[in-house]
Amino acid sequence: MLKTSLLGKDFNSAPSNLDDGSKSLLESRSGVASQNVYPAEEANGLSIMQTLIHLLKCNIGTGLLGLPLAMKNAGLLVGPISLLAIGILTVHCMVILLNCAHHLGQRLQKTFVNYGEAMMYSLETCPNAWLRTHSVWGRYTVSFLLITTQLGFCSVYFMFMADNLQQMVEEVHMTSSNCQPRKILVLTPILDIRFYMLTILPFLVLLVFIQNLRLLSIFSMLANITTLGSMALIFEYIIQEIPDPSSLPLMASWKTFLLFFGTAIFTFEGVGMVLPLKNQMKHPQQFSFVLYLGMSLIIILYICLGTLGYMKFGSNTQASITLNLPNCWLYQSVKLMYSIGIFFTYALQFHVPAEIIIPFVISQVSESWTLLIDLSVRTALVCLTCVSAILIPRLDLVISFVGSVSSSALALIIPPLLELVTFYAEDMSCATIAKDVMISILGLLGCVFGTYQALYELIQPINHSITNSTGVFA
Repeated sequence: MLKTSLLGKDFNSAPSNLDDGSKSLLESRSGVASQNVYPAEEANGLSIMQTLIHLLKCNIGTGLLGLPLAMKNAGLLVGPISLLAIGILTVHCMVILLNCAHHLGQRLQKTFVNYGEAMMYSLETCPNAWLRTHSVWGRYTVSFLLITTQLGFCSVYFMFMADNLQQMVEEVHMTSSNCQPRKILVLTPILDIRFYMLTILPFLVLLVFIQNLRLLSIFSMLANITTLGSMALIFEYIIQEIPDPSSLPLMASWKTFLLFFGTAIFTFEGVGMVLPLKNQMKHPQQFSFVLYLGMSLIIILYICLGTLGYMKFGSNTQASITLNLPNCWLYQSVKLMYSIGIFFTYALQFHVPAEIIIPFVISQVSESWTLLIDLSVRTALVCLTCVSAILIPRLDLVISFVGSVSSSALALIIPPLLELVTFYAEDMSCATIAKDVMISILGLLGCVFGTYQALYELIQPINHSITNSTGVFA
């Protein structure tokens, strides 16, 4: 029997297809990592173009806007090369995840196996008795990482919206129709950045109360439109009058490179959604073509925006490229459009941890308390992301921290280990074993050292107004 809340939310069922208005989480970018996605019937499945669009959407978010600063942290030469390498490794890990899920599905005669289930089922058949006994913890680990990653995204969204709102509001008296480059000028913000976060909080609480997937898909469409328009205007500006890049360092210090690693991994948000996307296609056997094409376009977009943005703004590059845009009405509208897109995307990204946490919580109480507990948990989770943003109001460092801690685990560490556990008993080649071990070690090193460096930077005293606020530019 389905357990449905009074607001129209179905906790235990999932849409059978993506074209009937109830689009699950494929409309919510990486939010399609939901644990409840089932195969689409071929007649209603996604076409190649629809799948490609979903793949592109789930990898374009706030992390993309932080890539110019990431290039600054790595260097003009090392940055693009490293981003390309991380992109190739991430795509390879996506392919590994697809192969393991397909193999486990055939072995267990299951139509669809999601990320968490793949981890659990592989451990159930591994040679180690202890791992077999505790195989369910594989699923718990993936669910925990999904929750951590998505709530981390939501915290970043809080900071992104607050940063841009602060800059728009406090510069409104200086905004003109003349779009001239920003000049360095240290200013004291009129209101603390945390005030803007608290201003946004009640609106986001009301937004996440909306549990109707059809309505959320409308918000997703609005987010896509505003994001597309913003990206077009950003590229239109940064390709004009690029300064001579000869003064920019080709290689930065290893300490800032660790921050680059976290930001780069953060931007590749789509690892958890490749399985649901393939599952929803009319012809799943064509997904490999879509994956390679889509991720190639995404990597090219990342490298172009990051490199051109760093060349354009140099040492003055901000945590989000929108904070470097001229103080004129045209580019203030870019900040507004992208912030609106991020505002609506918040609800879609929030859907993932809500779908994992809320059904468990309400199962512990009587039915009469279901609605109250549902809304209370949603409010508490939104407040948690707000408090996190208030306690650590550093957009660049939080992006790097979330990327290093949880995104690296989902994207680089777990998939190779999953392949080892799944295929070890089937005569894997030594080269494949060595490759998987090296990728997991690389991801683990990036996780450990990237997390350390982000935390180290976070505890350092700030000698000026918060780096990613409007206080350093006018």
